[in-house]
Amino acid sequence: MQFPESLFAIALLILLSAFFSLAELSLAASRRLRLRQLAVDGDMRADQVLKLQESPGDYFTVIQIGQNAVAILGGIVGEGALTPSLARLFGIWLDSSTAQTVGFLASFFIVMSLFILFSDLFPKRLGMAEPERWAVRVLTPMQWCMRLLTPIVWFYGKTTDLIFKLLGVETVRDDRITSEDILAMTEAGARAGLLAASEQQVIANVFELDSRTVASAMTQRERIAFFLHDDPDEVIRARIAEEPFSTYPVCDGDIDHVVGYVDAKDLFQRVLNNQTLSLSDEQLVHKVLIVPDRLTLAEVLDQFRQVHEDFAVIVNEYSLVVGVVTLNDVMSTVMGDLVGPDDEEQIVRRDENSWLIDGVTPIEDVLRALHLNELPHDDEYETLAGFLMVMLRRVPRRTDSVNFGGYKFEVLDVDSYRIDQVMVSRLTETGARSSAEGE
Repeated sequence: MQFPESLFAIALLILLSAFFSLAELSLAASRRLRLRQLAVDGDMRADQVLKLQESPGDYFTVIQIGQNAVAILGGIVGEGALTPSLARLFGIWLDSSTAQTVGFLASFFIVMSLFILFSDLFPKRLGMAEPERWAVRVLTPMQWCMRLLTPIVWFYGKTTDLIFKLLGVETVRDDRITSEDILAMTEAGARAGLLAASEQQVIANVFELDSRTVASAMTQRERIAFFLHDDPDEVIRARIAEEPFSTYPVCDGDIDHVVGYVDAKDLFQRVLNNQTLSLSDEQLVHKVLIVPDRLTLAEVLDQFRQVHEDFAVIVNEYSLVVGVVTLNDVMSTVMGDLVGPDDEEQIVRRDENSWLIDGVTPIEDVLRALHLNELPHDDEYETLAGFLMVMLRRVPRRTDSVNFGGYKFEVLDVDSYRIDQVMVSRLTETGARSSAEGE
């Protein structure tokens, strides 16, 4: 083979190798969501690429046959084409034997560099940049190759399947998209500036609805404003003025015997019409939704949807009322910092290394604020106050503290055994070991 013909053969082999490299990476890197969108837009080749991704064995077998055959031929043709010419060139300065060796090494380096640059690095970077676009473009020629090499592909494919079967390795790709995949994508989008940090946090909060219990969003028992069934008009008016809420439970005797709820809109309408407020009116008191305290927020939302209500009373396993929750409470959990006035914030950052946190703050919010993955015995409590009780093994008192995860949790204020405020401070390395201290 003459020198020009050898160079043409090398160029052709490089193009073939580049084609196989591009076909391999574009199929592997193609995103199924993008391919489905291409199919919806009318590109039928995208559907065929999706099917190949589900069972890519024959496709990759053809690529490996082509790449290995081209690599071997490239070495043979390159050595025969360049070595004699380079040996004669180096023979001007070196003896014949040395010139032959140097010429061979130079030929090997040149051919290897050409293949690495133009048949490997360049096409693979091209395929990574727009994998879906190139996957549909190389589909037709790859299908021709698969038909042409059917017997060889069948042999190598069956042999490979047998090896995988003997090793017990799964060959089908799992393309199910999990919540972790979606969260990872949104976090990447936030880092890239495509999503605002607050928007990314809202998406993360939505996925937490399945794991957060209703206790993390409810109004605690001691903060509930309620009416007794036999409260007179003046008591009802005074309670509304003192504790304005949109909904009030109506109880018989005490808070643990809820008989219904009354909507503030109905009360205001009667006040404007100069009517007496009486909770014995059956049209004024509505049937209340009672839910257990172990339900998740997602389950509570589902119950709201089924009964067309936006208010529920939460009871524990002893049928004692532990709190109330509204649809707005659940949505505030999802929206996070995007809603709610500043004076109601449960977590206030004082400076770089300290936070003032309300005792009833859900533990998930505390973890997020402090960038902690978990707290010990996290299945035994829902709030920061619960964490301190579990760690101290008693009802905390002022100045009691717990050290964990590089932070000191110190009780600042206790009101009737209820932890009102906790100071959380970042510890130095010497004081970061886990401990519980009391008076």
